[in-house]
Amino acid sequence: MGPVLAGVLQLLALTGALALVHIPFGTCMARVYSSKKHLRVEKWIYKGIGADPDTEMAWPAYLRGVLAFSLVGVLFLYLLQRLQGVLPGSMGFSSVNPAQSFNTAVSFVTNTNWQSYYGEQSMGHVVQTAGLAVQNFVSAAVGMAVAVALVRGFARSRTGELGNFWSDLVRGTLRILLPIAALAAVVLVACGAIQNFSGVHEVGQFMGGRQQWGGGAYASTEAIKELGTNGGGLANANSAHPFENPTPFSNLLEIFLILVIPFSLTRTFGVLVGSVRQGYAILATMFTIWLGFTALMMWTEFAHHGPALQAAGGAMEGKEVRFGVGGSSIFAVSTTLTSTGAVDSFHSSFTGLGGGITMLGMMLGEIAPGGVGSGLYGMLIMAVIAVFIAGLMVGRTPEYLGKKIGGREMKLAACYILVTPALVLVFTAASMALPTPPHSMLNSGAHGFSEVLYAFTSAANNNGSAFAGLNANTDWFNTMTGFAMLLGRFLPMVFVLALAGSLAGQQPVPATAGTLRTEKPLFTGLLVGAILIITGLTYFPALALGPLAEGLA
Repeated sequence: MGPVLAGVLQLLALTGALALVHIPFGTCMARVYSSKKHLRVEKWIYKGIGADPDTEMAWPAYLRGVLAFSLVGVLFLYLLQRLQGVLPGSMGFSSVNPAQSFNTAVSFVTNTNWQSYYGEQSMGHVVQTAGLAVQNFVSAAVGMAVAVALVRGFARSRTGELGNFWSDLVRGTLRILLPIAALAAVVLVACGAIQNFSGVHEVGQFMGGRQQWGGGAYASTEAIKELGTNGGGLANANSAHPFENPTPFSNLLEIFLILVIPFSLTRTFGVLVGSVRQGYAILATMFTIWLGFTALMMWTEFAHHGPALQAAGGAMEGKEVRFGVGGSSIFAVSTTLTSTGAVDSFHSSFTGLGGGITMLGMMLGEIAPGGVGSGLYGMLIMAVIAVFIAGLMVGRTPEYLGKKIGGREMKLAACYILVTPALVLVFTAASMALPTPPHSMLNSGAHGFSEVLYAFTSAANNNGSAFAGLNANTDWFNTMTGFAMLLGRFLPMVFVLALAGSLAGQQPVPATAGTLRTEKPLFTGLLVGAILIITGLTYFPALALGPLAEGLA
């Protein structure tokens, strides 16, 4: 079997698996978030934190819950790293320095999982399991809660109430993320991923030195890392490491875990708003972009320019031979079009255009299908923008799902789509202008610029993947990417929840002959076009200086 055919068959198998679970899983999540019953363990948790799960919250109260919970998570994770040297199960590792502790705490709480450290050389079992792994669950649940709050804004009328944040957080964690992650961890162990709490072992001579391997809860961490679109791994090689991702089957399984919740949430959206066809329109938009990016990536990486690539069957530099070009391309697109950030190959070694595709995927706002929760609410914001554009073209007040899109709603949507590009471009410009940050670049010229642009694109969009050519473990990059992650996570949430509150307070407008049919293929095409044009106009100058210049050289 040739490498191209193998890649195509993997893509077909993945698409089939996602289609198979879409309806039952999406419907199940809708029931989770609309149920009035509480499990016994959930009641214990509510009692322990002093929350009333049946109390409805307006958007300011919902936002305060999101921010307060996340702040406590940052402080706890920061202290856990600073105290690592005196904690049991530290594997002999010392405490993490302040700048890196801040960066890592912010990274995992914001669902970014950017890592400026070598996982197997920095973090002990306690920090990994009690700190980082816990945030893998709850940060993903926070994103899902905010998405559900926005969906309720569309579904409800004449009320400012969006549900209860604590109830949404606990249910998302216990009823959705935890059971699937446990099952996936067992499958990964069966595939060969390790799961233990052993220490560091020397395994013999390697290239003139002693090689050391450390144990860890690799399988369970890998499961929630992908399922929650987190991305932070126990090993520096991330999902290219055989302890985390041992076989081509496990590689395909991990891609499935990355995509299954973001794609299935479109069904949840359709069920909750009372029109599954609206969910299918959002799904079609996400799938069209994802499939197009995947096909383009496979084409760029399979293109045979030169005898070395012809002999290898594609651009194999930086890619694991276990996965090949096909598996690596699908993984790279899936991880950068979501907020996952996991890698099974090194994006810096992709072709110039291939590296540009990974960056562009993040620059879209990671909405196709996007992160757990964040992908859905990002796509719904873009749907509001597309409806507004359509209204301008026909001279009619825009409406979406029976809600009028007025001046307040458009200001909130505009702020949402502007805040992340502003963070990316300002931080990148500052890093290139100041004398010290460019010293972290492994390469000069267009590729070196791409390294810095990729880093802040990844941080501000809460992705977490790296170009693998930038030394980000400096005070500048640890601090600035930390601020980019914080602002890139929580400022958009402010605008999303404010928009949800504004929509929930409206009286639905009945559909007329002039109403734009947002469940039709025409709207899907408009939405895809709006996403690509807005992103292109925003980032094209920066892309022209980096990956486009390198790819055309």
